[in-house]
Amino acid sequence: MTPASPLRLTPQREFIKSLMGIGKRLATLPTKEQKTKQLTSELLVLNHKLPARVWLPTAAFDHHVVRVPHTQAVVLNSKDKAPYIIYVEVLECESFETSAIPVRIPETRIRSARSADNLLPECVGITAEQRAGSFSTVPNYDNDDEAWAVDDIGELQVELPEGHTSSSDNISQFSVDSITSTESKEPIFIAAGDIRRRLSENLAHTPTTFRKDPEDPSAVALKEPWQEKVRRIREGSPYGHLPNWRLLSVIVKCGDDLRQELLAFQVLSQLQSIWEQERVPLWIKPYKILVMSSDSGMIEPVLNAVSLHQVRKQSQLSLLDYFLQEHGSYTTEAFLTAQRNFVESCAGYSLICYLLQVKDRHNGNILLDSEGHIIHIDFGFILSSSPRNLGFETSAFKLTSEFVDVMGGLDGDMFNYYKVLMLQGLIAARKHMEKVVQIVEIMQQGSHLPCFHGSSTIRYLKERFHMSLTEEQLQVLVEQMVDGSMRSITTKLYDGFQYFTNGIM
Repeated sequence: MTPASPLRLTPQREFIKSLMGIGKRLATLPTKEQKTKQLTSELLVLNHKLPARVWLPTAAFDHHVVRVPHTQAVVLNSKDKAPYIIYVEVLECESFETSAIPVRIPETRIRSARSADNLLPECVGITAEQRAGSFSTVPNYDNDDEAWAVDDIGELQVELPEGHTSSSDNISQFSVDSITSTESKEPIFIAAGDIRRRLSENLAHTPTTFRKDPEDPSAVALKEPWQEKVRRIREGSPYGHLPNWRLLSVIVKCGDDLRQELLAFQVLSQLQSIWEQERVPLWIKPYKILVMSSDSGMIEPVLNAVSLHQVRKQSQLSLLDYFLQEHGSYTTEAFLTAQRNFVESCAGYSLICYLLQVKDRHNGNILLDSEGHIIHIDFGFILSSSPRNLGFETSAFKLTSEFVDVMGGLDGDMFNYYKVLMLQGLIAARKHMEKVVQIVEIMQQGSHLPCFHGSSTIRYLKERFHMSLTEEQLQVLVEQMVDGSMRSITTKLYDGFQYFTNGIM
């Protein structure tokens, strides 16, 4: 993202301040239903100030925010706080500094706006003169403070050029041309047996549909495939017809210090790079963290993923049965691919949890994506800290019997593959131990974060790389850690504690 001039940052500061203020106000409301209604109404007000010279800091390209579809935002599952996820419509541009702010298109003008050819903003190469020919009224956004302060910009009058065909006419013409083109080709014959096979495969694994849950409103929203969400929101947006339209998402979190999350992101990114360099097929998903203050920030959402808690509560199935329902029977290519993805990600996060001593590993903090990967989120308790210092979780990592079942059982090839990956990943990581340790040492300097409680944090971290052990001894260590984690009573106790105190299954 190209940095903007300090004199032009006022709208951006107000935009971020508004998002954080919403999160803090939501935390004061007692129920999820009230939080959701408040979130929707506050975002609706926020939309009156868009488009403006504002951007989403977690994005990797220059853009202007044009709209936040308020009805799509949801409050995430949290007992005390009120983190929420929003979807943000933006228009990509060549340069945030030099590109003009996109023209506001009112919601009531969505039909006529889509059929106009000359509605592209300057950030896709349309000049001011060309745009002036299409609008009788164009708001002036040169003054950024004034732009953010505007609550009701008024309707834009769109004038269609003579002879311009509507979008429906274009669609009709396209359909006729397509049919004509298709009919001119040779007929294609499909065997009845192939049709029966495809139908039976589709019926065999109908993906689970999540129900609306007032206590967990995010479940349905997160279950929806990202591409379907993009298509649906784009169809209902007055800006959706523009070729440079993009949809982004972000989690806004208030009441938590995200600096430990940032430390975890840096370590995960480093280990991911190490494993790629050493060609070890471990899979992890570092997600971006943006620290805004000592108690607020933004988090990049993991797309196409729901928590294991949501899976269990919504489907009422075991993890293996859910896999079978989502991906097909044991011998299908889809299931085998998802199973391999699960094993490679499980091995990666097992090592992450061991090296960083990640705690608070209940099923609300472990996601499962549509490809079968598991993804650990929420690294608020790492290294020397644990939730309320209860000391429940004493195993090296979380490895439940349900995880092992998905891997094919204790005697299965994929479970052996999991242990091989653990060994290979630990050998690769210790070859580059200093790269990981340096990140933690830098973050520790002058820090009062709870993860650095005591003077022995770095020493214990180095010990977990086991530099003095041979590879044969490391293999024995991995076997012991896997066996101990599978049989861990404390893991079951902590899951039970979370269920009885927070309702997390």
